Amino acid sequence: MRRPELDYLLTTMLDSQPEVSDLIFTVDKPLQVESFGELKPVKCDPPIERLTPFQTETIALNLIGDNQWHLADLLRHGSCDTAYTLAERARFRINVFSQRGSYSIVSRKLNTAIPTLDTLGFPEIIKQIPAEQTGLVLVTGATGSGKSTTLAAVLNMINHTKPVHIITLEDPVEFVHTHDKATFNQRELGTDFDNFASGLRAALRQAPKVILVGEMRDRETVKIALSAAETGHLVLSTLHTIDAGQTINRILGMFETEEQEQLRARLADTLRWVVSQRLVPKVGGGRFALLEIMGSNLRVQESIRLGESEGKSFYEIAEASQAFGWRTFDFSALEAYEAGNITEETAVLYCTKRGPVMRGIDQIKKARGENTSTMNSLRMKVRQEAPNGESPVSPIKLRLK
Repeated sequence: MRRPELDYLLTTMLDSQPEVSDLIFTVDKPLQVESFGELKPVKCDPPIERLTPFQTETIALNLIGDNQWHLADLLRHGSCDTAYTLAERARFRINVFSQRGSYSIVSRKLNTAIPTLDTLGFPEIIKQIPAEQTGLVLVTGATGSGKSTTLAAVLNMINHTKPVHIITLEDPVEFVHTHDKATFNQRELGTDFDNFASGLRAALRQAPKVILVGEMRDRETVKIALSAAETGHLVLSTLHTIDAGQTINRILGMFETEEQEQLRARLADTLRWVVSQRLVPKVGGGRFALLEIMGSNLRVQESIRLGESEGKSFYEIAEASQAFGWRTFDFSALEAYEAGNITEETAVLYCTKRGPVMRGIDQIKKARGENTSTMNSLRMKVRQEAPNGESPVSPIKLRLK
C-alpha cells in the first residue's frame, strides 16, 4: 500500500459520518469510525467487507513509517503510539497493538485548530489556571474525555499573555502551537526522548517556566514533577482518574507507605488545581463536557496531609466552595440539565451521587411547573352503611397536586 492509497482510505472514513472521533481497523471487521460515541461501518471502493491480518499489518506499517523506535516498541511490547498527518486535512494519534496474532489500529482524530477556553464554554474560574506562576495542575478523566484539548486551551492562553519558555513532553504531539508571546519547544516520546521521567529531568535544565507532561505514568515522573513545581515551574499534566478525590489517592498509591507522609506534605504545598472531565451525550447530538473543579485552600491542604475524613472529603470541600467557582460533577450535571444541554437520564447516569442530583432535578421541574411524580391520582376506599345493613365500598378519588 502506497501513501496516496492510505490517505484515500483515511479520507473516505473521515467523510463517512459527521463528527468522526476515531478510526478503527480490526481483523474480521469492516472499516469502522466512531461518531457521537457509536461505532459505524464504512463503505469504500473497492469494498472491504472484512479486514484481513495482512491488510491491518500493511496499514499499521504505513502509519508507523520509518520510525525505528516505534517499530521496536511494537515488536517488544505489543503496542506503540505514533502520529500521522493527512495532508492539510487532519492529524491523528495512532495506537497500534497486537491481538490474537494480528494487528489492530485505533486512530484518534486530533483537532488542528488550537481551542480557546472561551470557545470550549468552560466556567470563568478555569482562566485562573494560566495565571498561576508555579505549582502542579492536573487534568483528569477517562480516555477520550478531552484532557488534551483542555490543556491545549490553557497553553494557548499562556502563549498569548506571557513571554515565557514552554516545553511540552507528549505522546505524541497533538496540538502544534505557534510562537506568540511565549516560546514553544514540543518534544515527542520515542522521537525526542525515551520516557517521561528522563524527558522531564532534562526539561529542568532547559530553562522553562511552564512544563507540560503528557501523562503521570509512574512514581518517578510524579517525583520529578513535584520537584519541578517546588522549584518555580508551572507543571501541567494528566491522569486517568474519575474525580478529584481519586486523583489524590492515585498519586499517593504509587508510593510505599513509608514515603507517603513526605509525599502528602509536598503534594499539599504544590497542588494548585484538579480539573476532572466527563464527556456526556448532548441534547440534539454531539457531546457535552461535565467538569469537576477543585483548587487549593487550607481545607484541601489539610485533607491531603491527614487524609479524608467525615465532613472533610474532597467532594464535600468542592461542594462547600461552589460560591468561589469550584464545582462537583453533580453541580455540573444539574447546571447542564437546567440549561437544556443534557437529559434527565444523562444527568443521573453521569453524576457522582444520584440522590442529591435526583432531588435537584425535582426542584428544577417544580420551578418550571412540571410534574415531578408519575402518580397522578390515588383512590381511597371508604366504608358506608347501606340501607339493607350491608357495607359496600365506595371509592373516593383524591387528586395529587
